[in-house]
Amino acid sequence: MTDKMLRLDAFIPYRLSFTAALLSDAIAQSYEDLFGIGIAEWRVIAWVAERGSITQQQICAMSRMDKVTVSRAAIALTGRGVLRRLPNAEDRRSHLLALTEEGERLHAAIAPKALEMESGVFSHFSAEEVEAFVGMLRRIDAVVLGG
Repeated sequence: MTDKMLRLDAFIPYRLSFTAALLSDAIAQSYEDLFGIGIAEWRVIAWVAERGSITQQQICAMSRMDKVTVSRAAIALTGRGVLRRLPNAEDRRSHLLALTEEGERLHAAIAPKALEMESGVFSHFSAEEVEAFVGMLRRIDAVVLGG
C-alpha cells in the first residue's frame, strides 16, 4: 500500500483547474458587467484582433475551446456587429472572422481592462516569479502535447 494519498487540494491538475476557473469567473463577471460579453466572446474577439482574420477552427485549436462554444460566440458577435465573415481563399468551406469598426472599438476598450485585471492579480508576485510561472505553464503545455 502506498503512503501517498490523493488529496485534491494538493493534486496539481486540480489546483490548476480550480485556480484557472476562479480567475476566469472573476474576469468573466467583469466583462459581462462592463461590456455585456462573456469570456468565450472575449476570447474570440482577442484572437481575431491578434490575427487580423482567423477561422473558427483556428480559434478552437489555439484556445482549446470547443467548436460549439466558438460557433455560438462568433454568431452572437456577428449579430452584434462586432465581427464580420469574410471568404476564405484557402478553404471555401470556411470563413475568416474579422473585426468590424465596432469590434475594434470594443477590443480597444476591453484589452486595457484585461491587462489591468492581470496586473492586479500578478502584482502580488515578483517579476521573476511571474516569468518562472509562465515558463512553467508553457513547459507543462509542451509535456502534455508530447513535445
